[in-house]
Amino acid sequence: MPTDPTTSGDAGEPGPAHEAVLLLRLAGPLQSWGDRSAFNRRETRPQPTKSGVIGLLAAAVGQPREADITHLAGLRLGVRVDQPGTLLRDYHTVSDYRGRPLPQAGVNAKGIQKPTSPAKDTHITHRFYLQDAVFLAAVQGPTALIGALADAIAHPAFPLALGRRSCVPTQPIALGTVRDGTLESVLAAEPWHAGPAAKDAFARRGERSTTPFPVERVDLAATFDDPSGDDALQDVPLSFAPRQRGFTTRRVRHTWLNVPTGLAPSARPAAPPPAEAGGHDPFALLGW
Repeated sequence: MPTDPTTSGDAGEPGPAHEAVLLLRLAGPLQSWGDRSAFNRRETRPQPTKSGVIGLLAAAVGQPREADITHLAGLRLGVRVDQPGTLLRDYHTVSDYRGRPLPQAGVNAKGIQKPTSPAKDTHITHRFYLQDAVFLAAVQGPTALIGALADAIAHPAFPLALGRRSCVPTQPIALGTVRDGTLESVLAAEPWHAGPAAKDAFARRGERSTTPFPVERVDLAATFDDPSGDDALQDVPLSFAPRQRGFTTRRVRHTWLNVPTGLAPSARPAAPPPAEAGGHDPFALLGW
């Protein structure tokens, strides 16, 4: 197990005195967190990437794309999945408005794109999004830097986006003031931020299940930066400069957090056992 208290450990373990945590709520109608792209296919990861979160922070403080982002890329990141959302594929076609055949991706010796052969007037492209998803992203670093980022999120220099510029976030983004503790302790203590429909469905499942369960807490998936983690993601940005974009890898740890839901215990009686309910209920597995 890692020994660095800033990346793992007991959920109640305090972080270093000179570090703090900024908690961000990343929610909106659409999100798209790509860690790879091609001209005709833009995919999304199932949760925010580090490059996407760092890009949002860089936009908030007003950094140009060519600026050094080492101080931001060095922040530790934790992401909690409060509402995974569903995958949406957006179908596109691309044509030249002048009526010319489209160029291909390859370039000649002079760096000019080659024409398609045979000539092609339309490209089909696919873009993927997460719809109705809610994530909590926690970034940990020096207290002064985290405080400055919190102020910038509240008064951003550039528009903020959830991965792609077309994906506008809902408010609030920053959840209160900066927090003390570790990434894990902060994300474990913050109540569930799923939407009302998801919370209501969870409460109904707890009450109507053949084995009713308490609805005061819920298990949520989470991912943390961890040098000893058993997974690697290539989403740490080295530069956002258009002609010098680059990424490196980070080690991560996947886990589950048991967090408060904010739901009060129901006063309605639990569902009767199958024998008293009149036998087999075919809708029981659907949670109705």
